[in-house]
Amino acid sequence: QVQLVESGGGLVQAGGSLRLSCAFSGGRFSTYAMGWFRQTPGKEREVVAAIARSESRTAYTESVKGRFTISRDNAKNTVYLQMNSLKPEDTATYYCAAVLTIVAVTNLRDYDYWGQGTQVTVSS
Repeated sequence: QVQLVESGGGLVQAGGSLRLSCAFSGGRFSTYAMGWFRQTPGKEREVVAAIARSESRTAYTESVKGRFTISRDNAKNTVYLQMNSLKPEDTATYYCAAVLTIVAVTNLRDYDYWGQGTQVTVSS
């Protein structure tokens, strides 16, 4: 059974940076596309970034383009989300997710496995 464990969240001032990590286990990581999503209370979970099972293809929601970078290390079974120039509106619980496919997937309903989430809080 695939398991995902996020880490790296915390409290940061606006303009600061954080790097989230998601450790993958229980399957062959290199065959899964991965995604980062976020959710705030009362709102639907939304995609932040997605990466294909190879590193060559990525996708981002418009609001984080140029500030966030998704990457993966298939040797370490880990996907990362580097978040720079953070804004208060980035405050959310961030989740990583996995789906057994080739391409970068942005629809949350297509994902098969989810982590428990890590809280990111950006103060103004």
